[in-house]
Amino acid sequence: MTQAPSSTARTIKVPGPDHPITIERNSQRVVVRVAGCVVADTLNALTLKEASYAAVQYIPRQDVDMTLLERTNHATYCPYKGECAYFSVPVGGEHAANAVWTYEHPYDAVARIKDHVAFYPDRVEAIEELDH
Repeated sequence: MTQAPSSTARTIKVPGPDHPITIERNSQRVVVRVAGCVVADTLNALTLKEASYAAVQYIPRQDVDMTLLERTNHATYCPYKGECAYFSVPVGGEHAANAVWTYEHPYDAVARIKDHVAFYPDRVEAIEELDH
């Protein structure tokens, strides 16, 4: 993700052989903890794999304690996924600033991640994938 430029004109790219993106249902339970608090717990995570980047777990908002999140003004743009909004997790202090991101209106190629959020692994205590 890159910092959102000030211009409203956006380049839109479609995933393909040079930049593949796959989204698959994760069969494991995914639990996210911040400062000892369970922030998310789901059996319905989606694993997004994009090009050579590490796989990312996208968790349905309904399985996230949104009361623990605080929306920020930070925003970025991905030409493959769209406009990205961020949340901090105040219980995690400054370390958890902008730790959570979401594509509220993702492009068609990644429409499945709508109403999901993802967490930066280095800004939360743990993202656990557990057998259930």
